[in-house]
Amino acid sequence: MTRTITLSIDGMTCASCVGRVERALSAAPGVMSAQVSLAAETAVISADDSASPSALAAVLGRAGYPARTGTVDLRLSDMTCASCVGRVERALAAVPGVLSAGVNLATETAHVQFLIGQVSPADLVASAFAAGYGAQIIGATAPDDLFARKTHEALAQRTQTSIAAALTLPVFVLEMGGHLVPALHHWIAATIGMQASWTLQFLLTALVMIWPGRPFYQKGLTALWRLAPDMNSLVAIGTLAAFGYSVVVTFLPAALPPSAQGVYYESACVIIVLILLGRMLESRARGRTGAAIARLVGLVPKTARVDRGGQHIDVPVDQIVVGDTVILRPAERIPVDGQVISGASFVDESMITGEPAPVEKTAGDAVTGGTVNGAGTLSLRATQVGGATVLAQIIRMVQQAQADKLPIQGAVDRITLWFVPAVLALSAATVLIWLVFGPAGSPGGNLAQALVAGVSVLIIACPCAMGLATPTSIMVATGRAAEIGVLFRKGDALQSLQGVKVVALDKTGTLTKGRPELTDLVVLPGYGEDQALALLAGAEAGSEHPVAHAILRHAKARGLVLPHADKVTILPGYGITATIDGHQVAAGTARLMHRLNVALPQSDPALIMAASGTSPVYLAVDGGLAAIGGVADTVRPTSAAAVAALRAMGLQVVMITGDTRASAEKIAAELGITQVVAEILPAGKAAAVQALRASGAVAFVGDGINDAPALAAADVGIAIGTGTDVAIETADVVLMSGDPAGVVSAIAISQATLRNIRQNLIWAFGYNIILIPVAAGAFYPGFGLMLSPALAAGAMAASSLIVVTNALRLRRA
Repeated sequence: MTRTITLSIDGMTCASCVGRVERALSAAPGVMSAQVSLAAETAVISADDSASPSALAAVLGRAGYPARTGTVDLRLSDMTCASCVGRVERALAAVPGVLSAGVNLATETAHVQFLIGQVSPADLVASAFAAGYGAQIIGATAPDDLFARKTHEALAQRTQTSIAAALTLPVFVLEMGGHLVPALHHWIAATIGMQASWTLQFLLTALVMIWPGRPFYQKGLTALWRLAPDMNSLVAIGTLAAFGYSVVVTFLPAALPPSAQGVYYESACVIIVLILLGRMLESRARGRTGAAIARLVGLVPKTARVDRGGQHIDVPVDQIVVGDTVILRPAERIPVDGQVISGASFVDESMITGEPAPVEKTAGDAVTGGTVNGAGTLSLRATQVGGATVLAQIIRMVQQAQADKLPIQGAVDRITLWFVPAVLALSAATVLIWLVFGPAGSPGGNLAQALVAGVSVLIIACPCAMGLATPTSIMVATGRAAEIGVLFRKGDALQSLQGVKVVALDKTGTLTKGRPELTDLVVLPGYGEDQALALLAGAEAGSEHPVAHAILRHAKARGLVLPHADKVTILPGYGITATIDGHQVAAGTARLMHRLNVALPQSDPALIMAASGTSPVYLAVDGGLAAIGGVADTVRPTSAAAVAALRAMGLQVVMITGDTRASAEKIAAELGITQVVAEILPAGKAAAVQALRASGAVAFVGDGINDAPALAAADVGIAIGTGTDVAIETADVVLMSGDPAGVVSAIAISQATLRNIRQNLIWAFGYNIILIPVAAGAFYPGFGLMLSPALAAGAMAASSLIVVTNALRLRRA
């Protein structure tokens, strides 16, 4: 049985790390595929039951990229003996992703270590409850919050950068100051002397490398030892080469010719400072790529007021269970999914659906966790809590899409597999070429220049930018899309959607509201419009038919007082009869009128209604026809604008529906759709989608169970979020608001994302193609142009920052 395992990973710094992690996981027993995201720092693994999360975590540890772990402490209740301890421990340990679980009977607590990304503290609480024991979170560490984690990393890196900069400044002034200001060079030589200056630089540089620069050597040299070099390896080799050369000059000057006796301590220091600065800025920027998820997580309040035994008490949201009664006060955020028991209010659902208008909620209505109550007070019955809520599912969808790889990433991965080894080989070749073919008559100068060129090549090469080019854009785009009510369930839909040529839309529930409305009312002489409508609605009040509901809604909107109906008889397939104020009233189809011998007019307005796709409803009073109403599914207010926008994008717009051709063509004409496929079964919808493929890639938009085959058959399936679960599960993209204008937003975001990714990739690859030859000294013979290691470090740090900053522009999409 195939399952998906998600793990959060530490230690990845560049695209070559991603490749190594993927290869290590793919080689593990039971793993069918592994997708690793550098931007999200996660691995999404498809595996069978033989691959456990803990075993995969062990694989990551051996590869040098440990899985992130967290701990949680639970307060337990209802334990009475040692056997209870064993049962709770077994229940907690059985949760996939739990590494260890220890329960203390005396303190009634449990301490659990788990894999971040695979398990949440709420899952552990649910496991304890399922075993029959109460549980409450009393402390947790290391939540899987990219925004908070990157913010924390940026603060730590700022401290390390400040320390490195403070130690580097004297080294830079002593060495480069003398080159820039000859008088300073002479003053240093006349006071402390050059040997003392070099010795001081040696001590300060060693401090920089040992203290703030230590992670480069810990990670880089370890990776090199494993024959799996990464970006840290390039930095480590480059700075150690500059430092080692300078140490020889300082303490063993006789080993080198006089012309080669120059030190490069400042290069080693400045490289570390600039790369630390770049990583600090990158962490801050990458944290912003996860801000959308942080905002979604922040929609859930920490506590809620619950009715427990007749008393209203505030409890942590994690302690709410299905069936609890939640008391919601004005302006409070709803903590869980639920159903209104009592009260009335308007709820702002814009953070979930993107719709700005508040929605009225009364008894029986469903509410969604994360939305905001208005001015009323509501009592709710909790129906979904923890990871089962709509908001939790949205967060999982967004995280899944952020961790997915687009097809365009495949080419990048193939290149980055050999990129770092190729850079190491190119650096070695650069040094060799300089030593052999450098300026004649200056062997010592050749050695120094060879070192500068080799180190510059090592430092300038930046697989970080390549690795971040695609996933950062995906993270920002999917987060932004979620904020406006567009959920990409599958990351590759981001790439596929921008290439569609045809948009096929279902009619009922997609372009239309999906519920009938009273659109026409023709009143015969002797009756007023309000009088006829009140009689019609009074008779239909006892029916559950959708047509009856449409009539009642219209009467309610007109503010009519409905008369009381007696002796109500529902005639399935015909209509309804009743007695109202002593009058015999009948409402229904023409068949009912014929059955009751009610004469219909020669020029029946109902025929005109039927021809235009409207269903007629007849009203008879005391055996005579009183009025004819027309009921039809009305167009959503935004459908026409959405169709016009799609056509403005150059897309072919098609309506596919199982309704009658008359009804379909009426709606199509109203919306400006010229191509209609009507009167087909669900399987026919899938066939129609296949046929449309002759014009290019097809996106199908639908909402019902009957749309599922077409959603699956399309290149991209887009489900209206107000539709059925079957349709949503089959789709690649979900529009939470149910607004067809979301299709336009989804396509626009897809186009903007792919444009952004291409920009990032052009920069990431173009940067290396242009600057690596400059760093190697290819332009020195003709132009005297060389790139110092310090400038190379600055350019390398800037490249990753540019890619991430460019991706962040999608937040305004």
